[in-house]
Amino acid sequence: MAKRVVFRSISLLTKAKLSETTKKREEKVSILCKNCVLSVWEFCKEDSNRVIFSLKVGLAVLLVSLLILCQTPYRVFGANIIWSILTVAIMFEYTVGATFNRGFNRAIGSLLAGVIAVAVAELALRTGRVAEPIIIGFSIFIVGAVTSFMKLWPSLVPYEYGFRVILFTYCLIIISGYRMGNPIRTAMDRLYSIAIGGIVAVVVNVLVFPIWAGEQLHKELVSSFASVADALEECVRKYLEDDGSDHPELTKTVMDDFPDEPAYKKCRSTLNSSAKLESLANSAKWEPPHGRFQHFFYPWSEYVKVGAVLRYCAYEVMAIHGVLHSEIQAPYNLRVAFQKEIQDAATDAAELVRCLGKDICNMRRSLKTLVLKKVHSSTERLQRAIDVHSYLLTSEPTDTSSKPQSTLSHTLSSAFSNLSNHMAELDNKLLGQNPDPQSQPLDSYHETMRKQSRRLYSWPSREVDTFEEEGCFSSDCIPRMRALETTATLSLATFTSLLIEFVARLDHLVEAVDQLSKMAKFKQEAL
Repeated sequence: MAKRVVFRSISLLTKAKLSETTKKREEKVSILCKNCVLSVWEFCKEDSNRVIFSLKVGLAVLLVSLLILCQTPYRVFGANIIWSILTVAIMFEYTVGATFNRGFNRAIGSLLAGVIAVAVAELALRTGRVAEPIIIGFSIFIVGAVTSFMKLWPSLVPYEYGFRVILFTYCLIIISGYRMGNPIRTAMDRLYSIAIGGIVAVVVNVLVFPIWAGEQLHKELVSSFASVADALEECVRKYLEDDGSDHPELTKTVMDDFPDEPAYKKCRSTLNSSAKLESLANSAKWEPPHGRFQHFFYPWSEYVKVGAVLRYCAYEVMAIHGVLHSEIQAPYNLRVAFQKEIQDAATDAAELVRCLGKDICNMRRSLKTLVLKKVHSSTERLQRAIDVHSYLLTSEPTDTSSKPQSTLSHTLSSAFSNLSNHMAELDNKLLGQNPDPQSQPLDSYHETMRKQSRRLYSWPSREVDTFEEEGCFSSDCIPRMRALETTATLSLATFTSLLIEFVARLDHLVEAVDQLSKMAKFKQEAL
């Protein structure tokens, strides 16, 4: 009896453990399923056209498959109708223009391959049974080498898919014709099947919720304008609000994705949009007039040029972002001293970029004279402020009696008085963390306070600590420390010069947008 009780208890424990294990596995599986569903849902929410495209491909393949599933069309076309399914799967693209481009390459490539295959097959038949396979094999080698070489030619790269079609269509037609004994009949059946698949793909893509490459290109360019403007304002705002108390290490800055800077991420994606814009422009050239783009020969290449000039401006925003997260930082009081001029220049420049994006979005042409004058005037005020108070950007001892004593220099001079206040705040924080002042020596405590306060207003902190630890503040070290302080203050000059350069590049952007509006025949805005 005792053994049975022991066995029962062991079996119950085993079952309990198994049930817990199965529950944990079920929970993990349910969590994975939820995560997969959420990721798919987010992917579809980003662009609903992805779902539409997938359904359209399924519909086109279904329509072609009915020719095989139904008995009557299968008797007419036979097994060669499978080429229609292959044509739909290969030719159907995301946008209408890309589908037309693929269809053109597919049609020309199949037609040329069929003509060459029929000619070579007839020539091989007249040479006899012995020489026929030799001629066919040699022709396959020649066609493969020539098409592979031609698709590498720079001017023929857009037709690379057509050369691939020539190669595999020729090989399949001539080999199957050699075995079946009637190459002309085989070539005609294959061409009919390819034509049916191409027609179905084009009809479904154009008539069922069409996705136009021109519309996609238009939206992509407009969103890039908004991204650059938002990123510029975000960088300037953070630069002026940052008091220098929390700067990450350089390794963290380089590897960080900056989750608190969404506008910067969009601007970074704008820099990588060159290939996308060119692809959409090439596809849009194949599309007929549609939607808001109602005239033939629409200047899609001008969209690519405007995007290139916009990326030229976005490079400056990336450089400004680099100064924002660099280890060499100007004192906070110096940045605040020029806050109004920097803020006005950045705001006006961002407003001009948004105005250009809105004009492209609404397809209208308006004069930018007033906005440009406002941007230039705010930038000139920033330049004058930097020029008048340039002596603040160097640590060399100069006679400032002749310099204008404005509120700007008064604001900067208050930095040194704030040092003692900040040290008192650090004292209170450290005393709050360590209520027993006897737990650490008094000298090391003040040493730590001095180093922490010095890090907020000097660069680099490692050099300062080394000088303090070695006790070498002699006459030889003073020029070196002044050079380090000058380097820190010149960080502000770098930031402002990049901002001014951004404004200078806006003139090219305005000219590019004006050229696009002329060639695309945008509506002239009433004065």
